[in-house]
Amino acid sequence: MLKYIVKRSLMMFISLFIVTTATFFMMHSIPGNPLGAQARVMPPEVIEAYNEKYGLNEPIPTQYGKYLKNLIVNQDFGISYKYPGRSITDTITTTSPVSLRIGLQALAIGLPIGIALGVIAALRRGTLTESAISLISIIGITVPVFILAAVFQYFFAVKLGILPTSGWGGFKFTVLPTMAMMFGPIATYSRYMKSNTLEVLSQDYILTAEAKGVSRMGIIFKHVIRNAILPVITLLGPQIAAVFTGSFVVEQIFSIPGLGYYFVTAIQNSDYNMIIGTTVFYSAIFIVGQLLVDILYGVVDPRIRVNED
Repeated sequence: MLKYIVKRSLMMFISLFIVTTATFFMMHSIPGNPLGAQARVMPPEVIEAYNEKYGLNEPIPTQYGKYLKNLIVNQDFGISYKYPGRSITDTITTTSPVSLRIGLQALAIGLPIGIALGVIAALRRGTLTESAISLISIIGITVPVFILAAVFQYFFAVKLGILPTSGWGGFKFTVLPTMAMMFGPIATYSRYMKSNTLEVLSQDYILTAEAKGVSRMGIIFKHVIRNAILPVITLLGPQIAAVFTGSFVVEQIFSIPGLGYYFVTAIQNSDYNMIIGTTVFYSAIFIVGQLLVDILYGVVDPRIRVNED
């Protein structure tokens, strides 16, 4: 396992290098510049001084070489063009915990609820309970998160007045964003868990356990859930990344100063360094998440082991 982790770690750095390179050249190939509409009213001397300060008038390969050197030597993503003097690394460090808090709350609530609803739907197949759970899954999959966010804002903040409409502070500011984001995991995990549970229930070893007199709850917890949850664990990799990336729209709607908010603002303002830095950060989270899922497989099912291949 240690050899496998080392190998995957080396592959991670190669992947991040490719992501950094591809993102850098794509950002510099699209029309526009960080000055945006301001460039139309600025004197040419000011524009030239701006480009000289940030090296934007240099050839793209030269800019890339300097950027990559600064990233490798100083572990720094550079300075934001939108917010002069603000380090991209500092921005990621200070804003990512905000996105992490909302995303983790949504995942921590949505994951167990989704798994439980999926198992219940499989056990209560053909009943009104299954229909209700299927309706919840359909809502979570088909209704966009910004619609859910707007509905929750109107009902809980405007009509009832029990929660703040937007902003950031204590726990109460995280309730509505968490509610808006948790429907996705609930819908996804319930659908997967339902189909996996139905498949496991049809296996011969379940019939054998029933013939031996094992209780229904014992079969569910010892055999059904443990085997049905393995394919669901595969989804955890992307979900770990979604803890950060899934809050893009939500942070905009609720005016939350998270990393997603700055990422969207960077795209709107062609803030190259911010876009590259956040993209590499999100990619690293995704890759690490996939590695954790592979390790978790062996923890949940000891029969799964890493071989030489």
